[in-house]
Amino acid sequence: MLLAIAMIAAAPAGAQDFQSTAVLDTVVAQFTGKSVGEQGGAIAPIDARLKLTRCAAPQLEWRSEGHDAVVVRCMAPAWKIFVPVAAVPRPKAALPAPMPANIVVRPPVAVKAEPVIKRGDAVTVEAGSEGFSISRQGVAVNDAPAGGRISVKVDDKQPPIQAIAIEPGRARLPGYAEGG
Repeated sequence: MLLAIAMIAAAPAGAQDFQSTAVLDTVVAQFTGKSVGEQGGAIAPIDARLKLTRCAAPQLEWRSEGHDAVVVRCMAPAWKIFVPVAAVPRPKAALPAPMPANIVVRPPVAVKAEPVIKRGDAVTVEAGSEGFSISRQGVAVNDAPAGGRISVKVDDKQPPIQAIAIEPGRARLPGYAEGG
């Protein structure tokens, strides 16, 4: 870092308006521990055509856990660039041992829950909390297991309401505790 500051101070007066990309290359090499073009270092030098405002203290960090790029950031004036890095290959996690050919693996059979309310059943829809409760009669529009969503037609002029099936003939509105 001290080397980078010394190089900024030694730059010619005309170049003082912009950040030296050579200095940034040096700082990135110090950060990665590898020179430009080496495995683990920057893939290529930073483009010298970049006109970044001079920064007294550039900050560096890895872009990701894969160490595939270095983020060079300046807080004041605010700018940020990404320098691609020739990432060092990491060992892959050990793969599980292959299954012997004579073993057959079957996926678990999904057991469909039996509906507690069936389409066309009369249903009492309840809602309430501490101190009050309300209920309304309706007709189930679809089948539903306990805890499943069900549509209940309570008024011929209105669309069905959504409720949660509790037991045969009984459902509650979502958001209200059972036994409110």
